[in-house]
Amino acid sequence: MFAKPFRVKSNTVLKGSDRRKLKADLSAAFPSVSADELSELVPNKEEINVVKIYAHKGEAVTLYVLHKNPIFFEVEKRLYPTVYVLWRHPSLLPVFRTWAPVLQKLIGGADLMLPGVVMPSCGLPDVKQGSCCAVLIVNNRAPVAVGKAAASSAEMQSSGMKGRGVCVLHTYMDYLWAFGDKSNPPSLPDEDDEIEDTNGEKCKELNLTETEEDKVESNEKGEENQDEQKTPQEEMDALLLQCFLHALKSKIKKSELPLLTSTFLRNHMFTCCPSGKQLDIKKSSYKKLSKFLQVMQQQHNLIRVKELTKGVESIVEVDWKNQQLRSFSIPEEAGVEETAVLSGEGETPYHPPEITTLYSVSARLEPLFLDANKRKGTTMLPADVRSIITEYVKKNELVDENNKNYVTINPTLCDCLLEKSEYQEIESLKWDDLFSRTLGRMQECYQVVFPGQAATVKKGHIEPIDISVASRGSNKKVTLIKNLEVYGLDPAVVATALQHRVQASAVLQILPGAKDRVLVQIQGNQVHQVGNLLLDHYQIPRKYIQGLDKAPKGGKKK
Repeated sequence: MFAKPFRVKSNTVLKGSDRRKLKADLSAAFPSVSADELSELVPNKEEINVVKIYAHKGEAVTLYVLHKNPIFFEVEKRLYPTVYVLWRHPSLLPVFRTWAPVLQKLIGGADLMLPGVVMPSCGLPDVKQGSCCAVLIVNNRAPVAVGKAAASSAEMQSSGMKGRGVCVLHTYMDYLWAFGDKSNPPSLPDEDDEIEDTNGEKCKELNLTETEEDKVESNEKGEENQDEQKTPQEEMDALLLQCFLHALKSKIKKSELPLLTSTFLRNHMFTCCPSGKQLDIKKSSYKKLSKFLQVMQQQHNLIRVKELTKGVESIVEVDWKNQQLRSFSIPEEAGVEETAVLSGEGETPYHPPEITTLYSVSARLEPLFLDANKRKGTTMLPADVRSIITEYVKKNELVDENNKNYVTINPTLCDCLLEKSEYQEIESLKWDDLFSRTLGRMQECYQVVFPGQAATVKKGHIEPIDISVASRGSNKKVTLIKNLEVYGLDPAVVATALQHRVQASAVLQILPGAKDRVLVQIQGNQVHQVGNLLLDHYQIPRKYIQGLDKAPKGGKKK
């Protein structure tokens, strides 16, 4: 339930009457709790906050917070203790034991499967289906998860210990835990020195043995069906986190910071996306990159994001010692190039995007493309448009019998391609005129494909990289470069490269009226050097660069 960020609706102080009601509800929910323990859990003179939240799936949850730690959470009028409470009162709930490696699965949102349950010598705890219970790791009585029994103890035994055991609601290291002081579980020696696995064999609770590995593998197999039930949004959240950790661990070096967040996404996270998958933040629960990075900063403590320029955020710090980052394993399909970056040898090379001009079917021209099943908004290459129009003409026998260079205008072509003033005047068109009129009445678009990313299609013409020269003061000139982001170039990296080339100062400025766009300003007329950098180093085609003619005449070179 708390494996993903939640949204806080309100935060108020618990009133006296509500405090008494909370105590009564806790006493009813946990009859084994003594009066003294109840007074310790809900002290009379300590301030308790009531925080109402919405979990990532929209569930309404009420949190009770004491000393900045959530102590209980209420879902559908039922109270559950958090791990913070269970570490002080480990006997509050019946417990199921499992092996340490299974914990990571539970933190990721998985339920505890029965093949992963370790049976103590005294047998399973006596629970009914839906009973509140806890999960702990062998060798330590400090619970690491809270949930509901998926079946009764008798049903678990009769099933041969197969299927789901505990429907996990909350775990150590999840977002509810992160809402508190983020302390770690205490070390509480387990009362059972000896445990029995589900096959009835005895084993000591020492290091991870082959038996434990088998149990972990069994739990993972039991989770496969559960993973298939993940929603597309949950899968995208998991992919987003994977690409984020992968990029931090293998792509980014300390010397590259600060790094624009948009550049981090475009040039690093996208390139870490596994083959066959597409990273799309809009399909995740975060919807926006800024929200995702905020969670990575506030709840995971992985990075620090700062607004260095008004309206433009940058990653200014990475916690390389963070346990979550250190324990992340780079997928096996990561190439040699990534390994080189990880070892500090070289940097990720820039590859210019593939840019293709497309044409979109307009409402007026839709009748021309119906036979080809191309509806309004469908985009095509110019060659495909030509092919479809040619097929239409031949199918309707519109080629002029006397001169095959001409096409006879039928009512459909008339409505689609001619102006009203031409209806009575034009009876046929040359093939080239027919094609040019068709393209002219379609919406021009362009498709951009960056390496390792899904293609994006936008209306209109792609903006060229614009180079201009402006005067500052009486006799000073500066070179301005904008629209670098359109081509996947980091303005900060370009500015640094130019500084080294021309030994002049360069600054970044927010581009008015353009979201997430930055303008590079460098002293002097440096158009020639900017052109060389873009054309030779970054391999940007000349047709996508505007303003190369503004170079000083004396500085032109071949």
